[in-house]
Amino acid sequence: MKFLLKPALLFLPLVIVYGLTGCPVRAAENKDFVQWLAGFYPVAHEQGISRTIWETAFSGVVEPYPEVLAKASYQPEFTTEIWDYLDARVNPLSIGRGREMDRKFARTLADVEKKFGVEKSVLLAIWSMESNYGAILEKTDRLFYVPRALATLAYGDPKRQKFARSQLVAALQILQAGDVQKEQLTGSWAGAMGHTQFIPTSYLAYGVDMDGNGHRDIWTSVPDALATAANLLHKNGWRFGSTWGYEVVMPVSGEQFKEQTKTLAEWQKFGFKRPDGKNYGSSDTKAVLKLLAGPQGPAFLMMKNFFVLKRYNNSDFYALAVALLADRLTGTGGLAGSWPRPPGSLSLEDKIELQKILQERGYYSGEIDGNLGGGTKDAIRQFQLKLGLAEDGIPSQDLLQALRK
Repeated sequence: MKFLLKPALLFLPLVIVYGLTGCPVRAAENKDFVQWLAGFYPVAHEQGISRTIWETAFSGVVEPYPEVLAKASYQPEFTTEIWDYLDARVNPLSIGRGREMDRKFARTLADVEKKFGVEKSVLLAIWSMESNYGAILEKTDRLFYVPRALATLAYGDPKRQKFARSQLVAALQILQAGDVQKEQLTGSWAGAMGHTQFIPTSYLAYGVDMDGNGHRDIWTSVPDALATAANLLHKNGWRFGSTWGYEVVMPVSGEQFKEQTKTLAEWQKFGFKRPDGKNYGSSDTKAVLKLLAGPQGPAFLMMKNFFVLKRYNNSDFYALAVALLADRLTGTGGLAGSWPRPPGSLSLEDKIELQKILQERGYYSGEIDGNLGGGTKDAIRQFQLKLGLAEDGIPSQDLLQALRK
């Protein structure tokens, strides 16, 4: 269907067509988007995209995703604190599921670990962080057709235009290579795809056909997805058998060394010691001092593997969450220091108890994971409404005490 070149679809205001969502749209109301697509084809063609693939990719696509533009323009009015970020990602549920997946995919994990030199616990932690061990892929109502989503960003979001144009061409190259069918080419609103959430250019750079079926399928093949993640870490210098870093106890005035790089021997000399009193693994290894919650929170000496994790997602919070979850999956880890939670706030254990009580009282039907998202907050509001309290949905020690009663 060569609708992109047919002026009738650009100018007849009463023609009804259908997008991938199945919802009718008026072609004339979206002529700017359709014209943008037609104008972008020569760019894609210069990079090897055939007319056939282009028409296959955009057959039936005549409007941008309004949800994508809404998400792209959304600016959060709050900053997630490190302790809340970790509570939502390193908790009994993520640990338990990780160990279950370790058993279920033991052979695959062992093969990937051997081939790429990346510990299986790290791969499991990334899988958890990126797609909740694939669970988000089952929520098809939250997935987007990637070429349309990226075209939407390239067309309607000036801030992400350069990124989206390059990713769109890469997505079409994936389709042209035959690794995935059009119906499978789904992902997040910004184009992250599959079990391990790769953007198209990263998929092209690191994608692996681990199961040997001739396709690099990170959408339905767990071996391919885990191997692709391992390949990214491997090619960025992952050191097998080395730790990501150490939690340390800072000396007085140790904050002045924040973000500085020294050898572990030098850090030892300045009085930075491990909470358990053990020695560092290698005295000449370099490490960076990170204080992710300021001087009142735990301090860390971060080494090479921590920064390799940031090549996956350039966030200190993300890399620490992967590192801590990987440790817990091996039966080690845990922090000696405490995060500086504000008075009246909840610990991870408190959050889990809160969800359990809300569930027992019939207010909450979601997972007991310590992640106080929209479902938990809605349940809190229902409870507050019943008690005649202000319906702010805010979890607190006072609320937990009221629930206990």
